[in-house]
Amino acid sequence: MGFVANQGAKIYWDEQGQGEPLLLIMGLGYPSDAWYRTRPVLAAKYRTIALDNRGVGRSEMPPGPYPIAVMASDAAAVLDAAGVENAHVFGISMGGMIAQEFTLLYPQRVRSLILGCTASGGPHAVRSDPEATAMLMARGNMTREQAAEAAVPFIYDRGTPRALIDEDIAHRRPWFPAPEAYNAQLQGILAWEAYSRLDKIDVPTLVIHGESDRLVPPGNGKLIAEKIRGSKLVILKNASHIFTTDQAEEAHRAILNFLAGVSDRAVVSRK
Repeated sequence: MGFVANQGAKIYWDEQGQGEPLLLIMGLGYPSDAWYRTRPVLAAKYRTIALDNRGVGRSEMPPGPYPIAVMASDAAAVLDAAGVENAHVFGISMGGMIAQEFTLLYPQRVRSLILGCTASGGPHAVRSDPEATAMLMARGNMTREQAAEAAVPFIYDRGTPRALIDEDIAHRRPWFPAPEAYNAQLQGILAWEAYSRLDKIDVPTLVIHGESDRLVPPGNGKLIAEKIRGSKLVILKNASHIFTTDQAEEAHRAILNFLAGVSDRAVVSRK
């Protein structure tokens, strides 16, 4: 664990667990600490490698914007630093966009792909609830606490206990992003598109999405799954954008079952 320099920034990364490597890429403004519910479950069976995207967490904050392709190259640099040639790749939200771009740029480095609560950009994307879009644009001018609270109605299911939401915010609080870093990542999202290229992805893929996601509507997951040949789509009921909190058990079961199936197929193919 430590830092790796890439394209003008030092990128923080660390690893937990043993087994096949699994790269974890978090979303807009979130540090790698936000994997705290899911990572222990995955690290019990896999060598999880997580990074703080440029601008957030412990990583450096160079001047923006941060193109998605540059953040994908940060992830590649992390794998290099970890001595990993290829890995399973799991991205959430903006991290799912980075994961798509990573797979398109470095297909030989991807064993399988998990795309959580994400979109592929461009004119085909299913747009956010207008109130959610307004919230995204306004958060850069809020205090960090205000920004965290403003997002809650759009990223958690109505049935999720407030205590679980407060736990999430507490884990993120030491690493709330600076407004300029948040905006630099957001500019990267707005300028990015992969839908027209998704048919080039040829690795086992799981697309997983919360049914009540108001920030990135589940129609985006369906579009991605339709475009990536042979992919599997899982829509979680009573779950929104942060489905790993809303429905942790169901989400973890779907992810582990997918990864186990991919690993089993790899073993058979080597025989």
